[in-house]
Amino acid sequence: MTEITRIVLSVTGSDKPGLTEALSAAIFAAGGNWQEGHLSRLGGLYVGSVLVEIDPLRVAELEQEVRGIDAHGLTVSALPAGESPAASGRALMFELIGQDRPGIIREVTRILTGLGANIESLSSGEETGAHAGERLFRAHVSVSLPDAVRPEGAQEALEAISSEIMVDFTFA
Repeated sequence: MTEITRIVLSVTGSDKPGLTEALSAAIFAAGGNWQEGHLSRLGGLYVGSVLVEIDPLRVAELEQEVRGIDAHGLTVSALPAGESPAASGRALMFELIGQDRPGIIREVTRILTGLGANIESLSSGEETGAHAGERLFRAHVSVSLPDAVRPEGAQEALEAISSEIMVDFTFA
């Protein structure tokens, strides 16, 4: 059986058509398999990360293929992926929405860190409110809680700061 290694590619560049295709073509040309990716437009830039499985003997080839993309305006770095931790704890997913202001994520992550939670994913953005046109901040968060923390306890801890940071939480 062929040994497989996992590489994380981090990408940043000017947002223009064809960058995802160029990245996927480079991965394919080196014999890599695109496992997971998170790509988006952020601050007018194309940014993201891709997890690639590849034969360890072809990692240098992957890096060479990826360097070829730089000429198209994309900066890519390749790092060995870490070991996936064994699934443990309880999952908690929630969304928050409120008027945009500095410190919302800082306060939410302070609570989560205090609980010993690990953030599995966090996506956020601004949107315009339907009624007064105010700027709203929305975030979707998925965390893994330690075995000793009940999801209800984490929910209570987050709801305790909702009026302080002026957001509403919705838990799944």
